[in-house]
Amino acid sequence: MTRAYLGIGTNIERDKHAQVAITQLQRLGSHLQVSTIYRCPAAGFNGAEFYNFVIGLETDLTLSQFAAQLRALELAYGRPENAQKQQDRTLDIDILLFGDVIRQQSPQLPRADIFKFNFVLQPLYELCPELLVPGEGRTIEQIWQQQFLSIGGMSNLTAISLPLSDDY
Repeated sequence: MTRAYLGIGTNIERDKHAQVAITQLQRLGSHLQVSTIYRCPAAGFNGAEFYNFVIGLETDLTLSQFAAQLRALELAYGRPENAQKQQDRTLDIDILLFGDVIRQQSPQLPRADIFKFNFVLQPLYELCPELLVPGEGRTIEQIWQQQFLSIGGMSNLTAISLPLSDDY
């Protein structure tokens, strides 16, 4: 089993798609952890506010199988196949960490978003502060302590409560 951490984002029908992510990802693994869900502005473009959060889970899938399943999930819930960066999303699922894997090609691991965006680093810190980031030599907590304020701190993050539903 491999422990994976996923960054989840949605700014179209946010409640529905956040719930879909949680429900559907339970089917791809076990020992699911869900961080606080944060509402925050779109990063890099003018769009509706996003819900962003991190899910940790154990999976017995290979990285390529896992990535393919995540892509299929995004497409099944309305993401255009030719979606571009920096645009509105029904469901965006990024692999942040996949065990000890280090890769430069897609999916890049560890994902650079960990170091750039407070809406990724804060929820990741909540779930696994002591985790040593592969190839980095620092834990999530050390990265959080060293970089969190410089990438915005909590300034644009608002914790929200998601009404849970089994309708998806």
